[in-house]
Amino acid sequence: MFKEKYTIIGVMSGTSLDGVDLAHIVFTVKNNKWEFKILESETISYPNDWLNKLKIAVDFSEGQLEKLNYDYTQLLATIISSFIEKYAIKNLDAVCSHGHTILHQPQNGFTLQIGNLPKIATLINQTVVCDFRVQDVQLGGQGAPLVPIGDRILFSEYDYCMNLGGFSNVSFEQNNERIAFDISAVNTVLNFYANQLGLDYDDKGKISKTGICNEDLLNELNALDYYQKKHPKSLGFEFVKETILPLIENYQIPIENKLHTFTEHVALQIALALPNKNGSLFITGGGAYNDFLIERIQYHLPEMKIIIPSAKILEFKEALIFALLGVLKLRGEINVLKSVTGAKINHSSGTIYSPK
Repeated sequence: MFKEKYTIIGVMSGTSLDGVDLAHIVFTVKNNKWEFKILESETISYPNDWLNKLKIAVDFSEGQLEKLNYDYTQLLATIISSFIEKYAIKNLDAVCSHGHTILHQPQNGFTLQIGNLPKIATLINQTVVCDFRVQDVQLGGQGAPLVPIGDRILFSEYDYCMNLGGFSNVSFEQNNERIAFDISAVNTVLNFYANQLGLDYDDKGKISKTGICNEDLLNELNALDYYQKKHPKSLGFEFVKETILPLIENYQIPIENKLHTFTEHVALQIALALPNKNGSLFITGGGAYNDFLIERIQYHLPEMKIIIPSAKILEFKEALIFALLGVLKLRGEINVLKSVTGAKINHSSGTIYSPK
């Protein structure tokens, strides 16, 4: 018999490099109906040296990546242990951790999330469920997005679930299948240009709003091949580094105009990506705080009802859902959908480590 209650810590580090999200969650399940409560939650910012390392790690050699993975696993273990100690969390069933994506090349059968080495379980003295993407890529999938099964189980009342993080992704039901895919880069690009102004990010999109849209740049961005591809499809930081930034850098225009134009591009691609232009759109992720971006999405989707949830769900939804993926793995239940990733089969992904 499976348990009806699970006490979990979900851990997520996203491509926008905001930090490590941790959420202490209690799940209950009865008659296949899942409910959750987020208790304590926190985002731990990266120290500057780590921020710089993670920004350039896409270019690291194999040896450098091995060392980075080892060091990052130590860092993550320290962060998780401090969280457990700070909130005196007891009787955990597991810590479910995504790690941090450095390389994502499903077309080459490869994805790397650091921080998922077996020793993490021993370092924090807890059962750890992690490394959720690798198996899917081995099964011919994109290894992403993985959040949609959580959307289906926990947020089924909304027509569309969208995350605005380093990239935007969406999930929805179509012909009794969950469909999901990455739409475009978001904060990976917006934060890059905010950094050039000495800011961590463009607060509420205030700077973007003061800029002017460059129509030529907008047209060039909208014409990129990725947007013509059918799902399943996913994006990694390589796309930003090799395609998006070089394209924008061809334009000698003020940073405010780059931010404004890219925000318009993101909003337009979101509107184009949704098969129906009405219903309810549930938005989470750091981009939900970008008022100018939300305003532009609403402009392009005038009949859509946009719902932005409480701060806890908005900021910790991915940590919440990776916690759920871990519980499903512990139960041996499907946690990755082939309709979403393009893998050969639905499967139960992730690796379970026990402390030694």
